[in-house]
Amino acid sequence: MYDHIGLRVGDLDASVRFYTAALAPLGFVLCSRDDSGAGFGPKDAPALWLHLHKGSAGSAAHVAFRAKDHVAIQKFHAEGLKAGGRDNGGAGPRADYSPTYFAAFLIDPDGNNVEAVCT
Repeated sequence: MYDHIGLRVGDLDASVRFYTAALAPLGFVLCSRDDSGAGFGPKDAPALWLHLHKGSAGSAAHVAFRAKDHVAIQKFHAEGLKAGGRDNGGAGPRADYSPTYFAAFLIDPDGNNVEAVCT
């Protein structure tokens, strides 16, 4: 669980396209947008903030979003790929994490490792 996370992004439009598509199957929407950033989360409760940053983004981050079921995770992966994400592990069980761990991983337009998971 987390309150909010902020990520630096080099191309706000590309990142908004990616996160809009990848997070929709998980029930998250674009809540706020201006020229310098965007916020995603449940309606009226943004928890993922993207901030336009024209310098080096620094080290990549890892963000994991809870999903309600395996179908949502499969859609997260498929929609994220269509929106410019790169595959970092398709939807499937991750028995090395735990016997019930099911997840998919994408690399977002800025190199962050984004995961959808249910256990």
